Amino acid sequence: MKKIETAKVISQEEISSGIFSLWLENETVAGSAAAGQFVNLYCNNAGRLLPRPISLCEIDREKGRIRLVYRVQGKGTEEFSALKAGDTVKVLGPNGNGFPLDEAAGKLLYLVSGGIGIPPMLQTAKDAASAGTVSVMGYRNADIFLANDFAAHAKCVISTDDGSFGIQGNAAYALAQTAETMMPEIIFACGPKVLLAAVKKYAQENGIPCYLSMEERMACGVGACLACVCESAEVDGHTHVKNKRVCKEGPVFEAGEIVL
Repeated sequence: MKKIETAKVISQEEISSGIFSLWLENETVAGSAAAGQFVNLYCNNAGRLLPRPISLCEIDREKGRIRLVYRVQGKGTEEFSALKAGDTVKVLGPNGNGFPLDEAAGKLLYLVSGGIGIPPMLQTAKDAASAGTVSVMGYRNADIFLANDFAAHAKCVISTDDGSFGIQGNAAYALAQTAETMMPEIIFACGPKVLLAAVKKYAQENGIPCYLSMEERMACGVGACLACVCESAEVDGHTHVKNKRVCKEGPVFEAGEIVL
């Protein structure tokens, strides 16, 4: 069983409006982490009991470090944004199931993501042993982040909702546009449900294997409380109803496993 670890803050910076990049050092967590997993980060304020789940953006296994890129959305993440080099924070992980990178071996892989679903795709792009990787990233506007980090590991396609940069539309629309000249052989996606539903539909219509990383609010983050269940296509062996725990069975699912 995993235990709560103490991680040292190496650095932190705001890389976009309200988006922070936090490097933490803990050899135990980094040594067993995989692309697509997440960690639970604990507040130092005792009044905030529940951990905050944050996906792994990068893993430096050699130095025993992990990178978390997150958006400030509440009191917990606001507290994290004040962390500075030398501080410590409690962390539990890595948690959940990551992307099945072996399924992408030798195939043209598309990584389709939107908003705060973009960060976990960076380590996925780095670890993918595919025949080529295309990263399709959707933003609200030209205030983009991490695009330069992806450039060394994938062909990047950027879309914005307002058309201020790249293709106008969301990442699902940009996927369809790009695939007209370069059809994906497998798709990994992460982002809001509306994006995942569109990507799933596109993949099913074109007979493309597809895996989705779900975003859900979590409480315990370890599979005990059932606060983060999503609807599944089949009856789950744990709950005995058509639910799956995003923190335990996910966050990555084969697209056919879940209902969107």
